Amino acid sequence: MPTTRGDLVFEDRFDGAALDESVWSPHYLPHWSSRAASAASYTLGDSCLTLSIPADHGLWCSGDHKPDLRVSGIQSGNYSGPVGSTVGQQPYREGLVVREEQPPFWGWTPNGGYVELRARADISARSMVSLWMVGLEDSPDRCGEICVMEVFGDAVVPGESTAVGMGLKTIRDPSVPQDFEAVPLPIDLRDFHTYAVEWTAGQADFSVDGAPIRTCAGAPSYPLQLMLAVFDFPDRSVGDDDALVPTFTVDHIRGWNVAQELVA
Repeated sequence: MPTTRGDLVFEDRFDGAALDESVWSPHYLPHWSSRAASAASYTLGDSCLTLSIPADHGLWCSGDHKPDLRVSGIQSGNYSGPVGSTVGQQPYREGLVVREEQPPFWGWTPNGGYVELRARADISARSMVSLWMVGLEDSPDRCGEICVMEVFGDAVVPGESTAVGMGLKTIRDPSVPQDFEAVPLPIDLRDFHTYAVEWTAGQADFSVDGAPIRTCAGAPSYPLQLMLAVFDFPDRSVGDDDALVPTFTVDHIRGWNVAQELVA
């Protein structure tokens, strides 16, 4: 049964003077560190949000997360248990405990529909950018992922091609299959492109600039929060790149519901 895009239910064009913190938290998984230590570096201007990692941006979960990682990200939800508990979204190792309790926060957390990102990025071989959607983990198994786009800098041939990762990730939800692939596309990551997923009835259909790329069965059937970030991995340095500032510039994020279309 084909589907059609329904009503526009969410839009952020980042044209205000400040980030809309009723929708977005500018902290990356702060329960595993703190809000101060996980704060994003970002600017708003020209109706765009630009996430960046300047040279003085600190490590995330320094001394514990391996490999070393720097990140600037925003997310449309957050959930954790009390300090000392193991209840928290996206733990990166067994036995990880909450360092700073976070109040429950649900900005935009869709359960199906069409989600679209228009963005460009300027990254080196040691960095990456991504938009992914994950379960709220208010119940431990509700943690599956739909990755709308994920690009590592070493998968970019400037001016020629970009390998764009997209698909499903099991994480710790056995009902969601691991079905993820980085697909080489003839696009320049430094230009604006539109990355999208249509997610309905347990299926996720991925597209770039309106062209269908992949279809995955077994998508999560519960609400997901959006995670949007630029990452830098110092261990991937090639020697003289410490001063480079990776950026992820977002023109808009939009969401529609999806209406069923009956076929005669």
